[in-house]
Amino acid sequence: MKATGIVRRIDDLGRVVIPKEIRRTMHIREGDPLEIYTNSDGEVIFRKYSAISEMGENASYVADIMHKIAGCPVLIFDKDHVVASAGLPKKEISERRASSQLEELMDNRNQYFRKGESKKFFPAEGVEYFALSAVPILANGDVSGAVVFLASEKYQEVTDLQKSLSNAGAQFLAKKIE
Repeated sequence: MKATGIVRRIDDLGRVVIPKEIRRTMHIREGDPLEIYTNSDGEVIFRKYSAISEMGENASYVADIMHKIAGCPVLIFDKDHVVASAGLPKKEISERRASSQLEELMDNRNQYFRKGESKKFFPAEGVEYFALSAVPILANGDVSGAVVFLASEKYQEVTDLQKSLSNAGAQFLAKKIE
């Protein structure tokens, strides 16, 4: 654990303000759920909660099935990073942060489908793979993450099958969260 040197008092309603600098560096946005942990040393730890990360095994199964059916790599993100993948080396993509392009797509609840020579959409930071499709996972009215198909040697634009699988995968994961 790293000390920040910042001290805050608890108000009469039991609230404490997390400083803007910490929220910005930890990518904590208004409305994000935080999980609270305590330990025997009296420490209280706040951790961003991710329903998609909690169901990592199911997300991995979904990614594997989608990859086998569609024949191209699949990534499943929570709101911040990759939580499951199929069709790529795990070390190469595991835990990569979502790109600002993907964060914006999720925030706006948009979908992306690559056709022809359209501009490339890079869903993960520090990775040169671009997306064929990106569909947000909407559970209980909130965005929980996204399902992304990546381009491969065989596929440079999205197919109808990949579109359908992207939507079905996102809906399945949303139902599992609800």
